Amino acid sequence: MFGAACRIWVSVFLISVLQNAAVLGKPARSTLYANGRWGFDLGGADFTTRPGDEFFRYGNGTWYDRAVISPDRSSAGVFLDLSNIAESRIRQIIENSDDSADSFSQADAGKIRAIYSAFMDEARAETLDVQPIGRLIQLIRGMGNRGELADLMGADNYSFFSSVFSIDIGPDDKEPDRYIVSIGQGGLGLNREYYLAPEFVDHKAAYLSYITQLLSMIDWEAPERTAKAILAFETAVAEASWSEAERNDLERTYNPMSVVGLEEMAPFPWRRLLTRADLGHVDHIVVAENTAVAKIADIYERTTLDTLKAWQAFRVVDAAAPYLSKRFVDANFAFRQKTIKGVTKEPERWKLAVDTVDQAMGQAVGRLYVTRYFTRESKTQISRLVAQLRIALKDRIQRLDWISRQTKLKALDKLARLNVKVAYPDKWRDYSDLKVQPDDLVGDIQASWRFDWLRRVSRLNSPVDRDEWGMNPQEVNAYYDVNLNEMILPAGILQSPFFSSVADPAVNYGGIGALVGHEMIHGFDNDGRKYDGAGALSDWWTNVDAKHFKERAGVLGQQAEAYEPLPGIHIKGDLTMSENIADLGGALVALEAYHHSLGGKRAPVIDAMTGDQRFFLSYAQSSREKSTDDAIREQIVSDRHAPVQYRVNGVVRNIDVWYKAFSVSEGDKLFLAPKDRVRIW
Repeated sequence: MFGAACRIWVSVFLISVLQNAAVLGKPARSTLYANGRWGFDLGGADFTTRPGDEFFRYGNGTWYDRAVISPDRSSAGVFLDLSNIAESRIRQIIENSDDSADSFSQADAGKIRAIYSAFMDEARAETLDVQPIGRLIQLIRGMGNRGELADLMGADNYSFFSSVFSIDIGPDDKEPDRYIVSIGQGGLGLNREYYLAPEFVDHKAAYLSYITQLLSMIDWEAPERTAKAILAFETAVAEASWSEAERNDLERTYNPMSVVGLEEMAPFPWRRLLTRADLGHVDHIVVAENTAVAKIADIYERTTLDTLKAWQAFRVVDAAAPYLSKRFVDANFAFRQKTIKGVTKEPERWKLAVDTVDQAMGQAVGRLYVTRYFTRESKTQISRLVAQLRIALKDRIQRLDWISRQTKLKALDKLARLNVKVAYPDKWRDYSDLKVQPDDLVGDIQASWRFDWLRRVSRLNSPVDRDEWGMNPQEVNAYYDVNLNEMILPAGILQSPFFSSVADPAVNYGGIGALVGHEMIHGFDNDGRKYDGAGALSDWWTNVDAKHFKERAGVLGQQAEAYEPLPGIHIKGDLTMSENIADLGGALVALEAYHHSLGGKRAPVIDAMTGDQRFFLSYAQSSREKSTDDAIREQIVSDRHAPVQYRVNGVVRNIDVWYKAFSVSEGDKLFLAPKDRVRIW
């Protein structure tokens, strides 16, 4: 996936221009811009910064200095701004929809309003307090053995119960036309690094206090002593678990076996777990982190029943807290948002209600969203741009001098079979089996989870649904699916500053073009290259070509690890490798497609800026983001995406055209000698 979220900037800027425009690409004179005359926010740039020293700041410095992170958010930037716009639009759809709305069935409209109303009824939540989960807590108290607790864990995907093992259903990596059940590590309330890394010792201590607080709020016995036992249990699970980088090794995480084989490898009441998950009929599964699963099963067996019950009770309260009375909401926010992410203010309730509806019935909402806010003309324009990017990537693959003809042909076949879905699905989800009530928020949440899980279970013996979308059309993001060899471009991201029908082509290629190229390259990054054109996990590379790829990717990883977003905290090159490869390759593909679009003509100069300069400025603008330090710390240990300024600077310094466009030379901080610039795709 590309990233997080963004906004159309609407303002009028009076630009005061410096001299020496020809050298640094600065506008030659003061000009009045309304919304950016050619699609770029000149007022947000900082043209006093040398582009060769800090290109992210050169394109975004003034905006960054002025940007204020909303107290109810952990970041500010284009992705979040566009998400805010989508959020407001969805609110209008929900609050103003009626039973006769063209794009809603009457039933869907009623269900959407019911979920929204249930969330907005804060007075009822206060009256009920802990009552909505009271039955679940009593059920846990009554558990007499580990087998009974395994029953509860089997409901992890459709209830507030949690499991020490994850269960998922998706295409089989080796046979991507069929679905298979996978089992992996689980059981943690925090990212693994928070338990183990010394820089998170304060966060771990805060987590202990949070566990104690929630146990006290449900009158659990000896909350302080019990909280310590829960934290010790989760820490042991964290120590046994694979790191995020290890989990990215797709060959290591494909371990097919029978359920009998799983029982022999890791003694645990697996049949009870699977039966409660509606998977009692399943005989074969794929185990992801196999050594971790075996160790966690042993930890589970060695942990006292009282600790396991208390752990399950805590996890239920933690998961349900946002839907309960204010004392639970406040406790959850104080730890999950304030301590972990640096957010200082709770969002308005309607925002949380919108998000809940979007998660429960996102496609029903999206159906009306695209009717109101997206045009067929835009879909046609984007499809044409995608076609140009496909041609550019094809040309680049054909010209590569470091892989053999044999591997090139396989890569070209994969590109030819790449499916691109734009804006919204052709087939909408049917929510007729979802039952909700306007006075039962917790029940509605579980009903929506149950509906989705049963939908996934029911198709286990059916061919993989290639019409399905894994994102709602209103979402501000995009993704590539390795098993389907397809990319999804939701309508939510197909707007300014990524794309505008009236923007300069250089801006569109630097924005949405680089994003589309990014997703295309995911089919050929360190993970995607292990899947063939049919989406099957297979080795289609020669040994020599694979060696060359790893060497080039390794240099990119070394560059990433040199970046230090916070004192003493460096980007993890192995964790961010796939995104870094996609960033660099996507920008190169988009730049080449832009050059092709000129038809051999020289790009016009606008405001003393060349086409290449405008392309790179657009690329920087599309990555605008400012985050809290806590959010950055969390991102570095858990997210495949590096903080955005390093994604921008790390890309441009490896592109030869950028050096020429901005007269970057030896002595500039971002300068890399030609031999040190990474060239993969």
